[in-house]
Amino acid sequence: MPLWLDLLRTPMAAPETRELKRMRLWWLVLLVALANAVGGFGVTQAIFGRFAGGLVLILLLATVIHGVVYLVVKHRADSAFLTESVEAAQASEGGQ
Repeated sequence: MPLWLDLLRTPMAAPETRELKRMRLWWLVLLVALANAVGGFGVTQAIFGRFAGGLVLILLLATVIHGVVYLVVKHRADSAFLTESVEAAQASEGGQ
């Protein structure tokens, strides 16, 4: 079988676990909260007063840190899944 056809048939990402889904959804919540806090900074400042800048900074740091952690965990899961898939394919080819 040609390599390109084999790659088309092979999933390139691991199935999403509950933990990965939870992390992804929290990252999206942080991104939306940050976008709202920055996009509506006047409203944020009216609500939180002089602490608005600190709130935006905390949201920014939390979003970046959580995003990096999520991407590392996701990359590890995808790499492990791809490695297992390749090893299973090689084992099945070797058995034939």
